[in-house]
Amino acid sequence: MNASQPENNAPAHGPVDPRDAIPAPVRIAGWIASAQGLAGLGAAVYLAAHAAMGYREETVAISGYGTALWFLIFAGALLAAGIGLLRGRRWGRGLVVIAELLLLFVAWYMVMGSGWWPAAGVALGVVCVASLVSLFRRDALAWYAA
Repeated sequence: MNASQPENNAPAHGPVDPRDAIPAPVRIAGWIASAQGLAGLGAAVYLAAHAAMGYREETVAISGYGTALWFLIFAGALLAAGIGLLRGRRWGRGLVVIAELLLLFVAWYMVMGSGWWPAAGVALGVVCVASLVSLFRRDALAWYAA
């Protein structure tokens, strides 16, 4: 073969972007997790600002800053996992599955035990189930196993 001529089996349009191989259900779960992570970060900022303005719960000995820190850690991990899925990182799947299962318990509490906002609990439950179903579809499992 002549060194000045390219091989016939070389790709004509350049390297393939690995994100193109991500199945649509994985992308859906990535967007859901990213949105939930951003919402949780917003809640952390709200809780920290609320505590900084001097709000104290009289009947509960819990720190607004501590709750904000918990939201920051949990939501930050969920946002990172969602972005990881959108970028084709398989490590994000496990974190999203665990987070969605935990959020299903939150949704159950919102519907059954909290006495306020049961519609929000139903909406959260539907979103969590949609994300879990997306991650356990056949093409998503094949992508994860590859």
